[in-house]
Amino acid sequence: MSYEDAVAQFLEYQELEQNRSSKTIENYSHYLTRLSDFAGDIKLKDIDVELIRKWRLWLNRLGTNTSDELSKVTQNYHLIALRSFLRFCAKRGITALAPDKIELARTTRPQVTFLTSEELERLTAQPNVATLNGLRDRAIIELLFSSGLRVSELVSLDKDHINLRRREFMVRGKGQKDRPIFISAEAADWIQRYLDKRQDNTKPLFIRYSGSKKVDLSGNYHRLTARSVQRMIARYGLAAGITKHVSPHTLRHSFATDLLMNGADLRSVQAMLGHSNIATTQIYTHVTDPHLKKVHEQFHRAAKRS
Repeated sequence: MSYEDAVAQFLEYQELEQNRSSKTIENYSHYLTRLSDFAGDIKLKDIDVELIRKWRLWLNRLGTNTSDELSKVTQNYHLIALRSFLRFCAKRGITALAPDKIELARTTRPQVTFLTSEELERLTAQPNVATLNGLRDRAIIELLFSSGLRVSELVSLDKDHINLRRREFMVRGKGQKDRPIFISAEAADWIQRYLDKRQDNTKPLFIRYSGSKKVDLSGNYHRLTARSVQRMIARYGLAAGITKHVSPHTLRHSFATDLLMNGADLRSVQAMLGHSNIATTQIYTHVTDPHLKKVHEQFHRAAKRS
């Protein structure tokens, strides 16, 4: 069987049987196409350890529009997609390389960037809330910090998804998994103020007000995109004089850090972030390290004597 035919079956399987999102399927297709970009018109039997080694070397030297090379994390995404594809082949009885023959590259632990209370105050003070645009942006910043939502989850929200009276709602995150979201009274108040000022019947919670294509043929405003939110928050971060890079994910990190610093346990934070694996949440152990030092100073006899 040709590689391309098998990949087409795999993508259909992800869509129909695994109910993966269109974005996930698009990513799988992109990463797996990179192998045929390198190897050409190949059959499944041509995929062996040596071909994968040469492909990894090719990926390691492949640049992007913004960098001279692919990051190790991005390279691993290609390998993860290929392993998933090979597991599918094994499940369907299609002869192919065993997925456990593919090892991921070692990566450094990601550095978690979060905002201090003072930086958050400066950031939230930037939008001009006398305008509809500013009210929307303030509501977005408050919601991201209050909820820990991913930016993709935030821009997918519709007005009827969120219960501002109870200040909780459900969101469907990665892997089509639902989880509860809780928001602060302050975030709910800013969202309500934004909605009260809106004069449209458009379904999405956050919509765009600028650009030549801000409305569709029916006169409804287009949903704000994740990229637009990223640019907006980065712009406000610069205006606030914050030297670190500020993004929607920075606010998600700040949400998790704030919970842990105020005594939340790691398992609860894992559930609120929607992490399927506790190891992903453990990037926030930088927060608990100071607590370990306090325990040592309080209880260790040698520390008491020093």
